Amino acid sequence: MKNNMTPDEKYKMMTETPVEKLVCKLAVPTITSMLITSIYNMADTFFVSKISTSASGAVGIAFSLMAIIQAIGFTLGMGSGNYISRLLGQKNRQHAAKVAATGFFTALFSGAVLAAIGLIFLDPLVYALGSTPTIAPHAKAYIRFILLGAPYMTASFVLNNILRYQGSAYLAMIGIGIGGLINIVLDPIFIFTLNMGTAGAALATIISQFISFSILYRNSAKDGNIKIRFSNFTPKWEIYKQILKGGLPSFWRQSLGSVAMICMNFSAGVYGDAAVAAMAIVNRVFMFIILVMIGFGQGFQPVCGFNYGAKRYDRVLRAFWFCVKVSAVFLTTMAAIGFAFSPKIISAFRKEDLDVIEIGARAFKYYCIILPLSSWVVMCNMLLQTIGKAVGASIISMSRQGLFFLPAILILPRKLGLLGVQISQPIADLCSFLVALPLGLSVIKELTLKQREGHEINKEKGGEVVITRFEESRAHQS
Repeated sequence: MKNNMTPDEKYKMMTETPVEKLVCKLAVPTITSMLITSIYNMADTFFVSKISTSASGAVGIAFSLMAIIQAIGFTLGMGSGNYISRLLGQKNRQHAAKVAATGFFTALFSGAVLAAIGLIFLDPLVYALGSTPTIAPHAKAYIRFILLGAPYMTASFVLNNILRYQGSAYLAMIGIGIGGLINIVLDPIFIFTLNMGTAGAALATIISQFISFSILYRNSAKDGNIKIRFSNFTPKWEIYKQILKGGLPSFWRQSLGSVAMICMNFSAGVYGDAAVAAMAIVNRVFMFIILVMIGFGQGFQPVCGFNYGAKRYDRVLRAFWFCVKVSAVFLTTMAAIGFAFSPKIISAFRKEDLDVIEIGARAFKYYCIILPLSSWVVMCNMLLQTIGKAVGASIISMSRQGLFFLPAILILPRKLGLLGVQISQPIADLCSFLVALPLGLSVIKELTLKQREGHEINKEKGGEVVITRFEESRAHQS
């Protein structure tokens, strides 16, 4: 991608480049960012697991808190980002600058409030997240540092999303990638060389997150992007309304994800630290796979937002179907590999504990059976959220770990024991697919009608007809 692009050049790129090429170009850096993020998340689990089974369980406990931090960051970041992309598609750059500043500074202040409350009530917080007495000391050591980094961690999510939605995924990748690599290097040094244990893993995380934050903030003014200025901070309901409209699906997804992990920790804790550790490992590995797909889908979101704002519905639909097909192939491949090698995957984290391997491998296989359906669920959620269909996107976001998972994890373990813990998420994923299917198809039908209406209006006015899928394909081939 060309450096130092003007806003007009970026607009032309986003609305005229063939969508398959554009999605892939934007997806490569986002996938890279997601891979690095997932790798350093798993690095924490990997290195901490070498300490003890209880320490491994502490990472799962702390991940519940990090999901809350992410919920704030993603709500403001995704909400600001997809609104900004539509505004830029309408060439309303001045208002987009106000949205960017408002989302960023609100995230910074919110993270500071969360950190203060969490540090004051650290002891009850650890047990509220599902810790057992043996896991609690490790969890407190980890969570204390994570809370100190909460303000700039939440703000980093906003910067990352604002850059992505402006079509500058590469600049976002630089910030996320460098921080992630530093985390991986620092983990073994702090945990083992300096003998800091789980606290060392958390310290490595917040140092790397601060470096990412600094790079992202510096990059936010490059390549024709909107510069974050406090003078543009506009805490008005009109702006927050639009941010929340686009961000609430992310809030429900992330916050319910945190509640789901807490319930998972409590349900698994009945069967000992081995069960907590096993489910923490399974969820981390599957998060790695899902994040790769989400990274690919995030290449779709700025394309969707820009072209929806520019009323190029044909390009929105073409990009959506392209992403669904590629994601389905990827997840099916990952599911087959995971099903065949599940014991080896779990043992890579905790080979000394046979109970962890047995519990984790069985759960891993159940997850693999349903995994390919997530391609439709995630891409539909991204489509609805980006074009401002807040209700439908929120329903899809809430369904996986809220509407279906919470009842499953509260009821099934009582009826089926440990098996209920292992199959709760796959059952919730299946139900989410059944909800997302009609919601996604109804929006696709609506976009198709808008595309046809646009053709008719252009014909009546004698103007230039919007390029059809066939014509765009011909132009791309030539």
